[in-house]
Amino acid sequence: MGFNPLKEKGIPLENQVQSWQQINPQPYDKNEIHPYTRTRIILMNGIEVEGAIFKHQFARHCSDPEINRQIAITRALEQQQQKVINWLSPADESAIEITIGYEQVAVDLTAWLARTEKDKTVKDALDFALLEDFDHLYRFANLLELEENKQAEKSVRDLTEIMPGRPTISEHRHPYDNIRKPVDFQTADILTKLHILTIVSGEQQTMNFYMNVGNRAKTMIGRGLYQEIAQVEEEHVSHYESLADPTSTWFEMLVLHEYNECYMYYSCLESEVDERMKKIWQHHLEEEIGHLHAALDLAKKFEGMDASDMMLPDQFPELTVFKSNIDYVRDILKNQIDLNCDGFDYVETDRLSRDHRFHQHQEIVNAGIVPSQEVVQEHIESKGMDYRLEMEGEHPVERLRERQVVLV
Repeated sequence: MGFNPLKEKGIPLENQVQSWQQINPQPYDKNEIHPYTRTRIILMNGIEVEGAIFKHQFARHCSDPEINRQIAITRALEQQQQKVINWLSPADESAIEITIGYEQVAVDLTAWLARTEKDKTVKDALDFALLEDFDHLYRFANLLELEENKQAEKSVRDLTEIMPGRPTISEHRHPYDNIRKPVDFQTADILTKLHILTIVSGEQQTMNFYMNVGNRAKTMIGRGLYQEIAQVEEEHVSHYESLADPTSTWFEMLVLHEYNECYMYYSCLESEVDERMKKIWQHHLEEEIGHLHAALDLAKKFEGMDASDMMLPDQFPELTVFKSNIDYVRDILKNQIDLNCDGFDYVETDRLSRDHRFHQHQEIVNAGIVPSQEVVQEHIESKGMDYRLEMEGEHPVERLRERQVVLV
């Protein structure tokens, strides 16, 4: 039988407040932690940050003190959860090392969501951005070896390949072309709704992380790389958030956020290999069940809507898990490497007219040094070739196989 959070009691809100000691866990050992335990930690931090940001926005658009008080309670409790998760990261894990973890999240989460997505519009959006995050992992891996003489293989192990994706230099589009058609949440499958919330949370967290740590890089080229890729993450957040149904009410989205948090914690719990982390996922799941019930109570009182009105199923859909997606990524690389955006449509770059806004935008932002190209060039000059981790043979795209020149 599947798991239904609506049938569980969870932990009452009044029993969820914890002491400083309880929310200050011992960090993990970066040399021992399983890569997918790290990715679950990174993703769930993003899920909790999105929950806090959403509830702050809800409160800023709500004049009812009772609603705001109730939102404030669960927001404060979720902030405690966020502290537990984010404080698991150790101080000896450098910004670039944790960046490798962020990009492994982006690659394997996006690939899994695309593989299990039922809506073609959403699947196409996931496949498109997948190749860009895949390239970001490659650029940061080259920076890691340049600046810290460390190989990203130690972090990703044999689970995620590292090689060029859609080159970052060609990812910079005019903002008009980063907006997708929204999905109708009244007819969409519950898994599609959860996928959209999850990928927005993950990409938003990555964007914010790079915005804040990019100025900590040791070299000008490192600082430039964070700047450049942070701008692409802005594109990705726009790309994914535009898929959400803008006609959904604040209360519908509140319930959906809480339901997704329950779903994601249960997904983590079911696939976790670390016993300590299992206990954290279990505890947070029980807390989130309490938050879900509180959100449903608000929706019922102020909008007259219950779980059936919001089409919440009687059990969770297929769970979201981290697993190796090497073959899937290689297939998308082979078939979609040259895709670009023209409004809502995906087209080959060579089909865009020379006066298209894409080319005009490219000429401006890529004038002079392009950090994502320069970091690979410096690596080649220093090490004789770029850094890669190709476990299933040569690159599936022939023109991207050369390792001693910078490719586009």
